[in-house]
Amino acid sequence: MEIDNKIRKAFEDSIRVKEQFFRENIPLIKEVAELIAKTLNEGGKIFIFGNGGSATDASHIAAEFVNRFKRERPGLPAISLNTDMAVLTAIANDYDYSEVFAKQIKALGQSGDIAIGISTSGASRNVIKAVEAARKRGLKTIAFTSTKGEKLISKVDHAFSVPSEETPRIQETHITLAHILCELVEDILFEIPTTKKKLKQ
Repeated sequence: MEIDNKIRKAFEDSIRVKEQFFRENIPLIKEVAELIAKTLNEGGKIFIFGNGGSATDASHIAAEFVNRFKRERPGLPAISLNTDMAVLTAIANDYDYSEVFAKQIKALGQSGDIAIGISTSGASRNVIKAVEAARKRGLKTIAFTSTKGEKLISKVDHAFSVPSEETPRIQETHITLAHILCELVEDILFEIPTTKKKLKQ
């Protein structure tokens, strides 16, 4: 029964954190989805980055945009800054690991693009430096973080703060949020008008 209770508690805690997060963030989710859609529609790109589990989240999110999420549609330009090992190790070796994302933003980012930094703690130096570099170059900045993430939150235009200090619960909410944003962006950019809508036109 002890194992059963652990399993039940993990699911219940995950659901509770997600429910609280979405109750508090629905207007911001809508605003950010519209911002991403507008950016992509105007030819901008999305850069996504993080460390550890957040690095794999960054790659996961980029793949959903570049390939597809639910709709058959053209690919959308999203780049995970975690994936090029030559670039990452060159920057870390020649400069410092705290620069691995910032130097890529400076090389690739343009005004009008979006930078999404993911950090469960909100204290990752390389994520903070990257969003600082992004803002200087005129990119819109978004953070996926938690209640611990005040330092990162203070550096970005839009911040999603998960109401938890447990890394697994935070990461579970981050990827659910990312899926919802992908779905909303697809709906905004590629929704096929219904017959009723066509009749009204």
